[in-house]
Amino acid sequence: MSELAPGSQTVIDERTSQVEDGDHERFSHYVPKDKLMKAMVTGTPVVALCGKVWVPTRNPEKFPVCPECKEIWQSMNPGDKK
Repeated sequence: MSELAPGSQTVIDERTSQVEDGDHERFSHYVPKDKLMKAMVTGTPVVALCGKVWVPTRNPEKFPVCPECKEIWQSMNPGDKK
């Protein structure tokens, strides 16, 4: 997983753990870590920096980071460009 600031984590927006047709179009997204934990326990949706809303269930390490989330994150943290 890529390094993020404390309190943030990348999560994926899929519902199964296997790579399926169309996965090349899927991305992992940045969401607040506390909201991620709640979503994983309760099944409530989260909102990514890019505005995507979903219930996270997949391993984010299998997919590339959403370019829009990454751009927003870097604009919020200008000293943390990677």
